[in-house]
Amino acid sequence: MGSVLFSNFMGHSPRWYKALVVTFLLINPILLAVLGPFLAGWALVLEFIFTLAMALSCYPLLPGGLLTLEAVALGMASPESVMEEMVTNFPVILLLIFMVASIYFMKDLLLYIFSNLLVKVHSKIWLAFLFCLAGGFLSAFLDALTVTAVVITAATGFYGVYTNFVSSRMEQLAHLEHGQKEALEKQFHEDLENFRGFLRNIMMHAAVGTALGGVCTLVGEPQNLLIASKMKWHFGEFFWRMTPVTMPTLAAGLATCVVVERFGLLGYGYQLPAGVRTVLSEFSEKEEAQRDDSSRAKLLVQGLAGVFLILALAFHVAEVGLIGLAVIVLLTALNGTSDEHAIGRAFTEALPFTCLLTVFFAIVAVIHHGHLFTPVVDWTLSKQGHAQLAAFFLASGVLSMVSDNVFVATIYITEAVSAHQQGFISKEQLDLVAVTINTGTNIPSVATPNGQAAFLFLLTSALSQLIRLSYMKMIVLALPYTISMSVTAFLSVIFLL
Repeated sequence: MGSVLFSNFMGHSPRWYKALVVTFLLINPILLAVLGPFLAGWALVLEFIFTLAMALSCYPLLPGGLLTLEAVALGMASPESVMEEMVTNFPVILLLIFMVASIYFMKDLLLYIFSNLLVKVHSKIWLAFLFCLAGGFLSAFLDALTVTAVVITAATGFYGVYTNFVSSRMEQLAHLEHGQKEALEKQFHEDLENFRGFLRNIMMHAAVGTALGGVCTLVGEPQNLLIASKMKWHFGEFFWRMTPVTMPTLAAGLATCVVVERFGLLGYGYQLPAGVRTVLSEFSEKEEAQRDDSSRAKLLVQGLAGVFLILALAFHVAEVGLIGLAVIVLLTALNGTSDEHAIGRAFTEALPFTCLLTVFFAIVAVIHHGHLFTPVVDWTLSKQGHAQLAAFFLASGVLSMVSDNVFVATIYITEAVSAHQQGFISKEQLDLVAVTINTGTNIPSVATPNGQAAFLFLLTSALSQLIRLSYMKMIVLALPYTISMSVTAFLSVIFLL
């Protein structure tokens, strides 16, 4: 029975990984008793990050959830503090449940737009630039998670079109001689591997684009709204105050996109195979030829829903998740999706990630409860002038690489406002510190999937497994962006603020 239980534990994960997770669970109480809550808390954070890195071997909800359950049981965080984190981040939970699901009902329009883009733009450099720029523009008005969900939906559609073609083609050619069939399989395999690399490149360009655009406006990222609320900045004021840092960083990010594709650096430079382009082109033409009045009407409704979505989010008429729910109601009603099970399929991608993000909030509660960031906060507030801005940027950037950037921004902006109220920093310095915290938590956090929910969503999506986008591959692919954007933002904070 013990052997069977261990076999069932974490499913098909490697045995060494199962054993390591069990080891983590056994040593954590010892670390807490011997080293105290501060060091034990940091050990737990590193263990959780490791489970994210192993996302392709086992969905992080399982091992990460066990670690957080143990942490709460050991008193490293209380159920009440976990609930407080969930309530604080409830708009993000609503966004995941409803907004990401709403994109599912727009997939026909998205596949139509992006497939035409893929087929008609032959230059990989230009295509990568367009995806990065589009990700930046859209995320300035939509939430970065929403934009990432859009691109994931389109990329999954491309992948499905090609793999369905390969499957049907191999069935049709089953009568071929062994040598001919083997050569054909080899060609399909090579094209598929190159197509996966191509999609990895495109997804990373688009994901980084969401960070470039998301930092610019009040609605781009959850912490932007939080900081603007604390500083009492409206949409226009927020944009202009961020401009000295965000515009040079945007230019650096777009230039990096061109350079990595031009020289094929660090896993970039994959081209769309000619065979795959032909399949997607034929699919696009076939879909266009078969499109009747009913399908055109559905595309029109989806397009109008997209306009409504952008306007509603840009003017923040309601919480993002509630706007997503409104889009679901409109699209299902107007396009006739009346079956409960058909509607349910829209939620299969977002709900597992919602569970995982809630576990992440429990880790944040451990960080808060154990005051793990206190030494860094004290160090930043001990500085003066531009040295303080540099300290805030570096500290918030590094912490955002390993923790949730919304949490890091919350801690820092609260401490900065408190320091101003106590007379330690002036109002002018507080304005500059707020800009620094916003850019520090948004830009360097692209280094790992931990910092930005959009990156974590991409890592744990079904698409990442299809295109072999692992935790380490994401870090490597993000590295040139991390360096160029972080350095540019840091220098802008020092010399342009």
